[in-house]
Amino acid sequence: MNAQLEPFHAIAISKLAHALKAQGRSIIHMEFGQPSTAAPKTAIARAHAVLDAESMGYWESAPLKERLARFYQERYGVQVEADRFILTCGASPALVLALSAMFAPGDRIAMARPGYVAYRNTLKALHMTPVEIACGAEVGFQLTAAALAAVEPAPHGVIIASPANPTGTLIKAEELQAIAEVCRARGIRIISDEIYHGLSYVEPAQTILAYAPQAQVVSSFSKYFSMAGWRLGWLLAPQDHVERAQAYCGNLFLTAPSLSQHAGLAAFDALAELDAHIDVYRENRRLLLAALPALGLTTVAPPDGAFYIYASIAHLTDDSLTFCKRLLEDTGIASAPGIDFDPVDGKHFIRFSFAVSTAEIAEAIRRMTPWFAAQAAKA
Repeated sequence: MNAQLEPFHAIAISKLAHALKAQGRSIIHMEFGQPSTAAPKTAIARAHAVLDAESMGYWESAPLKERLARFYQERYGVQVEADRFILTCGASPALVLALSAMFAPGDRIAMARPGYVAYRNTLKALHMTPVEIACGAEVGFQLTAAALAAVEPAPHGVIIASPANPTGTLIKAEELQAIAEVCRARGIRIISDEIYHGLSYVEPAQTILAYAPQAQVVSSFSKYFSMAGWRLGWLLAPQDHVERAQAYCGNLFLTAPSLSQHAGLAAFDALAELDAHIDVYRENRRLLLAALPALGLTTVAPPDGAFYIYASIAHLTDDSLTFCKRLLEDTGIASAPGIDFDPVDGKHFIRFSFAVSTAEIAEAIRRMTPWFAAQAAKA
């Protein structure tokens, strides 16, 4: 029987937002986690040059894989072989590869709740069983070693994310190490989603590879590199698993876009430009965190990284989807309902992406202040 997948409700919110924009409404898009900044200038220039000179075709860039290996050495002090990188059409296919090539239908895979909607739905599509572990504000909405150790029977695998979507919270280094030790002791295979690495405000994110060299790492050029539309990512697989993962990739996806691979390599020459984007996100984060108490949104996970704020609206509603639709229709601000990330408690939460311009953040605060005051008066 085919798996039944829940819809990604933020997509419906975005469709409504675009329909309202077509009617002439002013819309601020805070529903998706995609940078509003352009790809690095070096990447765009390289793409133009390649388009003028090459016909391209199916290809996997050895220079890009070598540069990624050097990046891990430079950023994390972790040595990995270039042939362990499998280049993909973004992080989503990398997650499919990580799951399908290492696990079997029926396997139980643990993850934090709240968590990224595609974890749960990709597992279901592959006929695996998501084991969602409730992680509340007291643990920063993040998975802990103790919580994972308490799952009986031990799951076959676990997906971790630091910084996480929808909260932006980090798993501290000592907790990552403890999670790795629990997984080693219980035979749990790790998939680490590190797509938001590079976007940190309190301390740098740590790769799981520092504590669990046999873990699989999923990442992409979409967030820190500001290249979401270029659809380029990677799976970093254990050495003894590369051949199997490559076979799956070749049959399911062929190769990542050739043009994007050329551009991705050139993006490494623009790290200073990319780091400047973080200054914008940091200011956006500061403005929103300062404004939320006046909106009555006092229960939040202060984001350590990424570009999200996950806030409780339990005092206003138990239907976050309808709430987000009303917010959009009344103010022109698109947001994501918590039910995308938590099918149990997400009805009481809303997620804002602050990967927009600082001017848009200021305008969003201006619009939301009277609107939230009116909602509180009705509650």
